[in-house]
Amino acid sequence: MIEDFAQDWPAPTKPRPIVLIGAGGIVRDAHLPAYAKAGLKVAAVAEIDADRRAALARDFAIPRTHTTVTDAVAAHGNSVVYDVAVPPTAIQPILRDLPEGAAVLIQKPMGSDLANARDIRAICRDKHLKAAVNFQLRFSPMMMAARQAVEAGLIGDPLEIEVHLNIFTPWTLFPFLLPMKRVEILVHSIHYLDSIRAIFGTPKAAFARSMGDPRAPGFAQTRTTALLDWGNLRRGVMSINHNHQGGRKFQSAWFRIEGTKGAMMVKLGVDFDYPRGEADELWFCENGGDWRQVPLTGSWFIEAFMGPMRNLQRFAAGEDARLFSGVEDAYETMALVEACFASLEVPAVPLDLS
Repeated sequence: MIEDFAQDWPAPTKPRPIVLIGAGGIVRDAHLPAYAKAGLKVAAVAEIDADRRAALARDFAIPRTHTTVTDAVAAHGNSVVYDVAVPPTAIQPILRDLPEGAAVLIQKPMGSDLANARDIRAICRDKHLKAAVNFQLRFSPMMMAARQAVEAGLIGDPLEIEVHLNIFTPWTLFPFLLPMKRVEILVHSIHYLDSIRAIFGTPKAAFARSMGDPRAPGFAQTRTTALLDWGNLRRGVMSINHNHQGGRKFQSAWFRIEGTKGAMMVKLGVDFDYPRGEADELWFCENGGDWRQVPLTGSWFIEAFMGPMRNLQRFAAGEDARLFSGVEDAYETMALVEACFASLEVPAVPLDLS
């Protein structure tokens, strides 16, 4: 039964302390609350902004602070796990400053484009880093259960995976996105593309259209349509609109997953009334049967953020055989993102109206 699947990544037996590199909003709002809930200790934070560094250390009782990555490495070496939560353009130089063989969790996306991702992968290989990317949605209780249900054959042969969002996202909360040429797919729908890969495997090809909206002035893209191609059996569709102005009544944020024997629906609760959000939901139905709701142990925010760090800690200690969101796997998500962006330049087939 789907209710029997584990929804949380197991905790490490002997966790290492964590050194944060970066003290931005995602660290404050998700990483630190998740680590506290998981019983993981934070030893230090490295941040160039003195006020932000001091405020984070004060608010979360972090015992040490460092102004640079070099200082942090000199103080802690390989006795810790590094949590790199910085903008994508800052990832490469930080990785180069980490010690050989370090354990490191890298904030998504894995660089700004596929060339960055390839460079990040090369650095990790050259330095033998135990490196994972924080694609945490695939670690959420709902997605953990959904993935295992597919792997166990509960829905039969996988046929359909669709992501449908019609929501209102307050883009003014993210002014740092204004100068970026790649926005919606790279910073938001990348989560969905990564989870699609985790559940259905990596598609062979992709086609997408992503565009701006006058209701979100200044942002390069806030609406996306994507088609994912595995061949003749599996179908993948993604329809994303962040600008719905009609209130809650007809908003939606769901994964639909169907196979020859059954179907699942996954509600992405955090997308409603962001950042307050609603509860996540997972529903399962065998063909011809009734829908039933699967109890969840937590949500995408914040419980999912425990998973990547737990997996990395266990891998570094030899308790896990692989990194579920390691850089080698994350590179395939970046390749899928790149294919979507590249397809924006491919013209559609014009109608023959002769």
